[in-house]
Amino acid sequence: MNKKRYFLEPPEVKDYLVKGDRFTKWSEDSTKTVPVTMKMDPKGFYVYWINQSKETTFLDVATIRDTRIGKHAKLPKHPKVRNVFNLDFPDSNHLAKTLTIVSGMDTVNLTYYNFFASKEKVTQNWANDILAIAYNAARNNACRQVFLDKIIYKMFPADKKRVESALASAHLPKGKHDTMKPDVFTEAAFKAFLTHLCPRPEIYEIFTSYSTKPTMTKENFTKFLNEKQRDSRLNEELFPRLRQDQIKALIDKYEPCSNNTNRGLISPEGLLFYLMGSETSVVVQDRLAKCQEMTQPIPHYFIKSSHNTYLTAGQFSGVSSPEMYRQCLLSGCRCLELDCWKGKPPDEEPIITHGFTMTTEILFKDVIEAIAESAFKTSQYPVILSFENHVDSVKQQEKMANYCKTIFGDALLTEPLDKYPLKPGQQIPSPSELMGKILIKNKKGSHEKPAQTKKTTSAVTNKGDAAVEENEEQEDAEEQDEEKMKTSDEGTAGQEVTAYEAMSSLVNYIQPSKFISFDNARKKNKSYVISSFVETKGEAMISKTAVEFVEYNKRQMSRIYPKGTRMDSSNYSPQPFWNAGCQMVALNYQTMDFPMQLNMALFEFNGRTGYLLKHDVLRRSDKKFDPFCDRIDTVVASTLTIKIYSGQFLSDKSVKTGVEVEVIGLPGDPKKKYRTKWSSTPNAINPVWNEEPFVFEKILLPEMASLRIVVHEENGKFLAHRIIPLDAIQSGFHHICLRSESNLPLTLPALFVYIEVKDYIPAAFADFTDALFNPTKGTEKTTKTPKESSADYISPYELPLAAETPTDKAKESEASVVEKAASEPTPPVDATDQSSQSAPETTAAAAAEDPAPDAGTSDPLPEVTPSPEEEAAPEKEASPEAASEKEAPSEPEAAPETKDEPVNDSSTDPEPASDDKAGTEEASGEPAAAAAAAAVVVPCPASALPESAGLNDSSELPPSTVTTEELTQHKNYLKVIKRQEKEMKETEKKYQKKGEDLIQKCSDSFKAMMKKTSLKKKEGGGGTSDSSVKTEQVKEQKEKMQVELQALWTEQNDQLKKKKEQFATERLAKLLELATERHTSEVKTLERCDHTYNTFGTYHSPQQEALKKKQAATLEEIKTLTNQLNQEALKEHEQKLRSLPAEVRDAVNVCVGAHFPELVDQAGDKKVEGGSFYGDVFLG
Repeated sequence: MNKKRYFLEPPEVKDYLVKGDRFTKWSEDSTKTVPVTMKMDPKGFYVYWINQSKETTFLDVATIRDTRIGKHAKLPKHPKVRNVFNLDFPDSNHLAKTLTIVSGMDTVNLTYYNFFASKEKVTQNWANDILAIAYNAARNNACRQVFLDKIIYKMFPADKKRVESALASAHLPKGKHDTMKPDVFTEAAFKAFLTHLCPRPEIYEIFTSYSTKPTMTKENFTKFLNEKQRDSRLNEELFPRLRQDQIKALIDKYEPCSNNTNRGLISPEGLLFYLMGSETSVVVQDRLAKCQEMTQPIPHYFIKSSHNTYLTAGQFSGVSSPEMYRQCLLSGCRCLELDCWKGKPPDEEPIITHGFTMTTEILFKDVIEAIAESAFKTSQYPVILSFENHVDSVKQQEKMANYCKTIFGDALLTEPLDKYPLKPGQQIPSPSELMGKILIKNKKGSHEKPAQTKKTTSAVTNKGDAAVEENEEQEDAEEQDEEKMKTSDEGTAGQEVTAYEAMSSLVNYIQPSKFISFDNARKKNKSYVISSFVETKGEAMISKTAVEFVEYNKRQMSRIYPKGTRMDSSNYSPQPFWNAGCQMVALNYQTMDFPMQLNMALFEFNGRTGYLLKHDVLRRSDKKFDPFCDRIDTVVASTLTIKIYSGQFLSDKSVKTGVEVEVIGLPGDPKKKYRTKWSSTPNAINPVWNEEPFVFEKILLPEMASLRIVVHEENGKFLAHRIIPLDAIQSGFHHICLRSESNLPLTLPALFVYIEVKDYIPAAFADFTDALFNPTKGTEKTTKTPKESSADYISPYELPLAAETPTDKAKESEASVVEKAASEPTPPVDATDQSSQSAPETTAAAAAEDPAPDAGTSDPLPEVTPSPEEEAAPEKEASPEAASEKEAPSEPEAAPETKDEPVNDSSTDPEPASDDKAGTEEASGEPAAAAAAAAVVVPCPASALPESAGLNDSSELPPSTVTTEELTQHKNYLKVIKRQEKEMKETEKKYQKKGEDLIQKCSDSFKAMMKKTSLKKKEGGGGTSDSSVKTEQVKEQKEKMQVELQALWTEQNDQLKKKKEQFATERLAKLLELATERHTSEVKTLERCDHTYNTFGTYHSPQQEALKKKQAATLEEIKTLTNQLNQEALKEHEQKLRSLPAEVRDAVNVCVGAHFPELVDQAGDKKVEGGSFYGDVFLG
């Protein structure tokens, strides 16, 4: 684990900002100028200015997107305003006094606040410091208390009656024209007001679960912090628990009552303030800082990318603006798109627009200037300009190249670095080595002709350079007509021209090339070559060749962009492409939909650099990764549990609200969306849900998954949301401060939740893990009832999602065991009788006199009791295996005769052929680790009792051990079987319902066809041609029904087989656990007997050896039983698949025969033996 810590610095509000400076404010739509004094509050929440009439205007710093000075700031155009500032005088030096503050809730709807400073060199400091505070990561991810502090400076709208009542309760003025002095509305008064406005009953519920008194002791508070606020996965050596002095410091910091503080107590109010403090941030603050290694090759990173960056609205008739390039760069975007087209005479200035649409045009030069000004304001890492170049003019391409060189200057990378030549097999530089650089992505030409021409008959020969080779591969692309370009998925992408010499000389590490195949790319091995894929093609490649796509993205880069038919500028989900390792997943930044929200939320981490290091499995060349897998060897899956307790200030309206929770990650991650019920009353100030926790089990790759929480009104209207990467979430109680649609932090809206992230444990090993993590669980309370034992625990969240049917042969064989255990409970036997019984019997008296000192409270296994036949023949002394079989083996090591099939290789491995289990090969070893924690008392063998010491043959009696039959009768094992039976019945009903619905649907179709045919006959119409057409329709519907039934029943068979294998594994794990517990106890009992009877010289060590052999034989029986269950499941599956076509044909014939008996397949009357299960289920 990386022990290096990264810390976020809070925003620094300098003294001159608080004191203020004099400015003159002007606006573009007015000729008035207003002298103002501009200031910032001491905590940096608001910039505000006061005019001469003492009127104050507030601007929320969180909404500030940019500050501009000098030539980049806006300048007035009206002569009157220009005259006020002496702009037209040559020596006015007005550029040193200009300041523009850009604010907006998203990247499109912006407001510009324009100022002129009264002194020179003032604006530079104001612009830099305001921007630093606006983009401070600690401020945007602050704790709940910081956002509540913000309200003191600017009150919020809320329910009028509730506000007035809360003001009165806090002893504050509430009248319409009442005013409050700053010294009256203190922080303490505000907290009192807030407590009355938004009571928190759920906090008291949590408090009372740890303390029944009005205050909580330091010990109980420590217990609360360790149990609820600490990640259970943390290593205590690297991340030690809180010390007592740290606990005391928390109480001193948050407990409002000094008397409680002095006594080391904390009240419910103090607990609430702690839960709103900086220590309970839901996000790991380290992850927000620049914490990732930035020295890997660029293809090893996800890069924040924009599509058609210039557009502010739709793709067909939207407005283009250079401002969008500034906003994207300020938000951390590192890859921008420029659609370049030839300018018109007389200026012939290259333009940027969306070709063959009605979008407006902007000058290429203006865009380059905007990029140069904003490229490295919020991130110093390289910017990639993706040119879609349609300028087929040498002169205008030269203009474009000249603008790039002169405006970008040294920031433009024109030559490869000496350390990284453009050679096959050579990786390209890292982001840190290209800091402050701008890279051009443009088709590189051969400098002989434009590439957008038909393929000529003469091939270029003897051309060794890479540019010519790439040019040849792309010359076969045919031109599309204008309408096809507008309506196709690719749009105008791929139709651009190759650069002439001027532009081509600027291209180096990002050379676009038409994708041929993965084999072709692998052979060429050029990491500087990049291919672009429209989203539909990318999806097809992932679905068919995901592993090859991942390998491709380890070596070189790919860019994904939206299909051209998204005229509304909507976005596709970027997650599937990130799962495949695609670096540049370009989105429409003007549309703040869910994909864009996910993109913004993830790239907020790693210091907002615009680069995120891909997971190890997406970078390693020695390992292949399949995004569709259900298990990753080198990664421990996670389980996330979240409980939504309450919300605060979710809306300024009186409405019902609800919360939706989901996990976004790999295809194999949980797909279910959980939703709370709507709040019981129209109350958005403090709704309480407090429902059952939502559990997302087995998140395969936590580093690639995110948690999304959305709050809606009852009518479905979006209110707020939050998206957090799973590996950045801290476990515990948290107030999650919510975000707007454009991912801006909202001041008031928040959710109070409990989140727990832990390692995923398969259901079969839940008991083992419970025993390992809590070995003293069984000894804490001796009065604990059997139902509370760890052996009984089965997590309701770890049960399989699907089940098998009761027709499983193995299940039928064990069902008889269940019935036997239920109908014929084992009768108790007196201790006096047991003392005279043979070796397999155990004595309760011995157990009472000498119990095992470490015996747990788990349920004891059923004691071995003799059957009536055995009582009638006490002279028959045999092992428990002999008692359970008709013929006893002569040696304990011999295989039982009831096992017909030999033990093959798979029987020695406790893991059957199950796709769902990860790590079940440890099943045979793990019970041993848990045995000491849940041992069961087994008295000494009867053969070793003192009363038997006089018998000559007593020492020769082999020691007894638990049999497989006894283990299968244990109530914990029966509980697993009953649970599996219940699940199988539910699955059977589910598939039966699906089959009935399908058959009913098809029957209705045939019925409708029959009705139409009858009507035509009555009307006298319908000739031979109509009859043949109708017959063809019936046959077509019939074939469709056959295909759907075949698919449904095949799916059922596959699911049942899979679950039978899973259930067999669960049974194996449970039997091994019970056997290990019993075997451990037997060994301890024998050792205790050895200590007792060595005095008489009647105990010999061969008994211990015999016991071990018999125990090993029992374990082999258990494994053999599991192997038989798997083989029977496989055999049954194959038999059903063979009989499936006949069953489908029978079902279709029944359905068709009711309406069109002449079209029934005669072959359907032939039954396939043993294959009538589905027909019986669905057809009755």
